[in-house]
Parts: sequence; structure tokens; C-alpha cells
Amino acid sequence: MPEPAPHDVTQDVDRVGVIGLGAMGRPMTEHLLRRPATAVAIHGRGRHRYADLLDAGARWHDTPRSLATDATIVLLMLPDLPQVEDVLAGEDGLLAAQPDDLLLVVSSTSSPTGVRRLGERLTRETDDRVRVVDAPVSGGVEGAGAGSLSIMVGGTDVDARRAMAVLEACGRAYHLGPLGSGEVAKACNQLIVAAAVLALGEAAVLADRSGLELDTLFELFAGGYADSRILRTRGERMVTDDFSPSGIARYVLKDLDFATDVATATRTDAALLPAVRAAFADLVARGMGDSDMAVTKRYIEERSRRR
Repeated sequence: MPEPAPHDVTQDVDRVGVIGLGAMGRPMTEHLLRRPATAVAIHGRGRHRYADLLDAGARWHDTPRSLATDATIVLLMLPDLPQVEDVLAGEDGLLAAQPDDLLLVVSSTSSPTGVRRLGERLTRETDDRVRVVDAPVSGGVEGAGAGSLSIMVGGTDVDARRAMAVLEACGRAYHLGPLGSGEVAKACNQLIVAAAVLALGEAAVLADRSGLELDTLFELFAGGYADSRILRTRGERMVTDDFSPSGIARYVLKDLDFATDVATATRTDAALLPAVRAAFADLVARGMGDSDMAVTKRYIEERSRRR
């Protein structure tokens, strides 16, 4: 079928494309569609999946190449850099459109070094016509739905400001430094998240085996220093053993690998990071990687199963 023509819009309208319409990207797109003076183009795995977004005003594109003719900013809400490279390359890729001015906002949790290399390569190969900002997010599916994500931005001042003006429809954006800075912040963030959810799972098993009621205990925690976003979003899942995927455990391991790279690059002799990473590697090896990260409770139970 023929590719749609670019939007007939004035220059004061932000033309935003989104690729990666999963659990995070979809609600973020909904918020972008509500942003004033924003035209939103989307590409995903089958037009029929996104009828609600199209009804709300999004424009569908069959290929990334077509989308690149209809956007000056493209948000890539993809798992990692290999998936980013997939939508860039080939005759149907974003780069095949030969855009004159395209800002790629990479919101995957990825290697800071890898993001910097990507940005440098695209700047060089396109004579600065395609540039990269990294903007990983924190807040999970709940934050994406509420439009309350914390967004960690790395890039030049000009490109970061341009990206942040759009991203603030989805939460609060912070410019942390040059390209790759957002990924460093996300790696640090994920170390804290991983340590917290592992500690909560371990505490849950200790308490349960001691005869305590977990729902009462977690309510108590919420009123003291043990309160956290992890407690509030994962505590009930541990009480009910609901490990259906939201924040997938194997992705946490991937993020901890990036944190390990940052520790190596900065010559940081981390104390907690190796232990947390080892636990998540073991958790994934035991076949729990596709479960929600609240599965740390089950992981501790299996590690210490009574004989």
C-alpha cells in the first residue's frame, strides 16, 4: 500500500514519531497525543493493534522509513541498541529516508558507551543531520500510565532541550550531561531498584517463615524508613505471589550488566553491585527471568527450600 504523505503542519507543531509501542511506549504515546501542538506518527507490529491510538489522532506508518518522513523527533522505546539498529538499517529503515533534521531519542536502557558510539557514528555518517539523545526512564508501567516518569536525558544542550520539551508530556525530564549520561543515571537507578526488590523478597521469606502476616508487615513498613516505591508496587505482588510480568526480571540483569560496565569504567570497587548481579544471574538461570522482578521472593524460597 502507498506510504502516507507527511503531515501538512506549520513549523510550530512538533512532529513526533514513536517506535516501540509496548507496555511503556503505548501509554507514553497516549500522553504525547494529548500534548498541545504535537503531531504523532507511529510504527509497530500491525496497524490493527493500535486502533485506539489511531482513533486518538496518531498517524500510522508501515515502515520506519515512512515514519521518518513524518517526524523530526523519533522516540525509540525499544529494549536495547540491537533493536534500535534494526529500525535504523535497511531499505525500510529510518536512515533510508535520508532525513534533513532528525533527532533520535533512545529510551532503551543500554550501555552508555554503546549509545555514545551510536551517536558519534550517526553524526559522522549523516553530516550532523541525524543526532542522538539518550533518555531512559524510571517509574515502570505505573509511571508511564500516570505520566509521572522520571526521564534521564543525555546529549548536547540544544538537542536535550528539544527532546525534553516533548518528553515532559510523559513525566519529569532531567538533563544530566553529554550523550550517555542518561544511561549512567539509569544504571545507578537500576542498582538501587534491584537491591531493593531483592531485599524485599528476602525479608518477605524471613517474615513468612517466622509466622508473620506479610500484608500487615508491609503496611507497617510503609510508615517507616523501609517505605519505597518498590514496596508500594511490588509488596502486594509478593503477598499474593503474583509474578506476572511487568518489570521483567531478566531486563534487571541486563541493566545490572551495564552498571557493572560503569563501575569498571570509573574504577569503582563496588561492594553491593556484584552480589546483587550474581543473585539476579542465578535467578534467571533458574528459569525465572521472564517473571516480574517481584519473583525475588520465590527465588529466595527456592534457594532456601527446606530439605
